[in-house]
Amino acid sequence: MNISIKLYKNVSTVLRPEARLGSESRLLGWNVPPEEIHHIPEHWLQYEEPQASLHYLLAMLYIFFTIMSLLGNGLVIWVFTAAKSLRTPSNILVINLAICDFFMMFKTPVFIYNSFMRGFALGNLGCQIYGIIGSYTGIGASATNAFIAYDRYNVITRPLEGKMTQGKALLMVIFIYLYATPFVVACVTESWGRFVPEGYLTSCTFDYLTDNFDTRLFVGTIFFFSFVCPTTMIIYYYSQIVGHVFSHEKALRDQAKKMNVESLRSNVDKSKDTAEIRIAKAAITICFLFFVSWTPYGVMSLIGAFGDKSLLTPGVTMIPACTCKMVACVDPFVYAISHPKYRLELQKRCPWLAINEKSGEASTTASTATQEQSQQQTTAA
Repeated sequence: MNISIKLYKNVSTVLRPEARLGSESRLLGWNVPPEEIHHIPEHWLQYEEPQASLHYLLAMLYIFFTIMSLLGNGLVIWVFTAAKSLRTPSNILVINLAICDFFMMFKTPVFIYNSFMRGFALGNLGCQIYGIIGSYTGIGASATNAFIAYDRYNVITRPLEGKMTQGKALLMVIFIYLYATPFVVACVTESWGRFVPEGYLTSCTFDYLTDNFDTRLFVGTIFFFSFVCPTTMIIYYYSQIVGHVFSHEKALRDQAKKMNVESLRSNVDKSKDTAEIRIAKAAITICFLFFVSWTPYGVMSLIGAFGDKSLLTPGVTMIPACTCKMVACVDPFVYAISHPKYRLELQKRCPWLAINEKSGEASTTASTATQEQSQQQTTAA
């Protein structure tokens, strides 16, 4: 014990918590035990501790995010797995995205507890748990969005050749988690990169602040594989979808004009095409939300590794941390608005939600009855 006390007394005043108490304010890390403070990048230790109200506000915001995400994504997982009409190979990817968003919020108790305790209260163990869950769910969500874009591209542009099978979808899901594993293992073992606290020392992510070649190489690698590659796939496949839809509609209009008819589509074809387009719109919206929510985090990590670190104040870095959680809350509601079969199944199982979605069969039956009635009236006349 005496030896450890002497060792702590020899630690530089920059890292000693007791030396970080000023007469008017305290610096970040003032309440961190000496054996834990070396896990914190020195960049954050130069800033004053934020007001307690900011910690509490962020904690309440994360509680709201957690409730909304668990309820929304829980409904998506439940309905998509329970409803026979939704248990399709393509929807395995949708379920996996909801699982990523659902489990992304399983790490928020670490943040919430740290926020109410105003700092790095759960220490390095809590930081590692936060980083592991965040890496698997974040990288998993990005890769899943890319595969959803690929699947929508095949369904709409190659409906006969590009049909998704259950085995193919399951292989994609397995690949997604294997894809994220090397980055997680490297950070946990600190063989390449590490998980460290950031901002107000209440959340954790991979180290993008240590000034050495290994850190910069790690940041560049994870940025490329977890953001650039999925985003490139998403942009390519959805641009192809949009181009195909526009060219297909133009061809139908031109042919209808030549045949002197209003449209070449039957009522059934129209409803089917509309459903496919609505699902594609839902997927495009979700991928857009992914891009908007994760771009600030990607830019921040690049600034930390390659740019001016003085731009990254604790308060600024908490904004991208919040946007990443926001998308996990919004995704399930995009499905509720845009996915017709999901709305129909949700209406059956949760009538108290007051969702008014007409089934395709009912619409087709009503249309057929109207046509038969019209024909009878014409015959009678």
